[in-house]
Amino acid sequence: MPHIQTANQMVTQITVIEAEPEKQNEALSLMAERARFMARQPGFVSISLHRSLDGRRIINYIQWQNRELLQSAHQSPDFRKAWGKFDDLTDQIDPHLYEVAQVLDAR
Repeated sequence: MPHIQTANQMVTQITVIEAEPEKQNEALSLMAERARFMARQPGFVSISLHRSLDGRRIINYIQWQNRELLQSAHQSPDFRKAWGKFDDLTDQIDPHLYEVAQVLDAR
């Protein structure tokens, strides 16, 4: 489960993936398979996948203990082996690292 707190020292990667609506389900399925792999890697905290209702985007919200362990997981040959197929399903992949700046809830 995601842990969204400002005092949190984890690294967050949010990736926006754009795809044609007819390819969204297949791209999401491949992302879910890769998420299961990532969940077994050192430093894993959480992964949340979101799909847009218009079928054009997938958001991948990743939390990792630190940047180095996340980079190491991304460099794994097992993670990268399906990359070519993923490129065929998507138009654009836009990943960025973030830190939590503020959290408000409905308490």
